[in-house]
Amino acid sequence: MKPYIHAARRALATERTDAGDAQLGLLLTFVAGAINAGGFFAVGQYTSHVTGILSGVADNLALGAVALAAAGAAAVLAFVAGAATSAVLVNLARIRRQAGPFAYPLLLEAVLLAAFGLSGLPASGFMTVATAVPLLSFVMGLQNATVTKISGARVRTTHMTGVATDIGIELGRLTIRRLGGEAARAAGVTADRRKLALLSGLLGAFLAGGITGAVGFGISGVVFALPLAALLAALTAPSLMVRGDRRRSG
Repeated sequence: MKPYIHAARRALATERTDAGDAQLGLLLTFVAGAINAGGFFAVGQYTSHVTGILSGVADNLALGAVALAAAGAAAVLAFVAGAATSAVLVNLARIRRQAGPFAYPLLLEAVLLAAFGLSGLPASGFMTVATAVPLLSFVMGLQNATVTKISGARVRTTHMTGVATDIGIELGRLTIRRLGGEAARAAGVTADRRKLALLSGLLGAFLAGGITGAVGFGISGVVFALPLAALLAALTAPSLMVRGDRRRSG
């Protein structure tokens, strides 16, 4: 139990370490991949790729499909609202000097995913595609902004375009370092192998999450969001326990 508590608190600690960034990034990238790919099975649309959604809005406007364009615009606005909510929750916690400020937006994400998962239980029927897509987009914006703030923009979890680009850059630098020898070193060409390993891990985690989500949502439907919500709740619980411990000691 103690190793789990220590690892979870380190992942959400205010003072960042490379190990904490990697641990948090890999876990949340897996969750994002599962939600994005699995959500496509559930609602027929990817919810973390704002670029693609905006392209769809443009296409639908050009074709005169105003309703579809409006739905896409709502998803983008929900993503932005999620990011804004993350900033509000984190900064409020900091102003109030609360322990584990980054745990609050991730706890909200867990609650929203649980609500999404519960909507798939028999006789629930309180969520439709029209509400599910903005909800999942909000969750993605919430998570991406939280991880961006935690890691100082070193880690992104909900979309892999930037990750793939950075992998290419590091591979290019590594190639020049090997081929250029002393001339490359004299020119200040550097290659960060640790960063390359982290980025490759994030890409793999997103893929693994996507496969898991696609299989899980394909078999169980939206109920598969419940174990993902439980995973996030387990991540945030130790940091929130610190606050409770401080209150009791006070």
